Amino acid sequence: MSNSSFQRDHNHRSSYKSGILGILLSGIFLSLLALAAFAATPRVGERAPDFSADALEGGKIKLSQVTKSGPAALIFLRGYPGYQCPLCTMQVAELLRNASKFATAKAQIILVYPGPADNLKAHAQEFVTGKSLPKNVRLVLDPDYKVVNQYGLRWEAQNETAYPSSFVIDKGGKVVYAKISKEHGDRAKTGDLLAALNVK
Repeated sequence: MSNSSFQRDHNHRSSYKSGILGILLSGIFLSLLALAAFAATPRVGERAPDFSADALEGGKIKLSQVTKSGPAALIFLRGYPGYQCPLCTMQVAELLRNASKFATAKAQIILVYPGPADNLKAHAQEFVTGKSLPKNVRLVLDPDYKVVNQYGLRWEAQNETAYPSSFVIDKGGKVVYAKISKEHGDRAKTGDLLAALNVK
């Protein structure tokens, strides 16, 4: 084999190996991205994933900042799956009726309202129309499911957004109560959330 032929063959093999290596690295990178997008749901005893989200009334809510001053009840609603969920409306009404009991435990209630980014704020404003949110109840927007995916709660089905779920997170940022519902109903009871906060 002439030197020029050898060089061409060597270059061809090097290009081939580089191409294969690039494909493998791309596959690994995409796999890591997929794992990051669909994180495991935090369990009792684990730290709650921190997040920052826009509050409906303006400003940002950062979970770790909230739990510096006290515990938090983190409630994932179905948000806007194409309509306002009546079960979410009932759940939030019950929480609002008991907001003073959460305040007794110095607990904030954070309502996560997920959905497609387009018009999500308008849909959230429609959801709270006629409701008076006390100081310790905040509704945050989750456009395109960033927080939902962070908590591993994305409901991948037609006309679905997130599994309606509830967590109680202590002042140290640890999950002390968790309830994930794989259906529209069977949600955390307000009494169970208060019990996790040692409120009767």
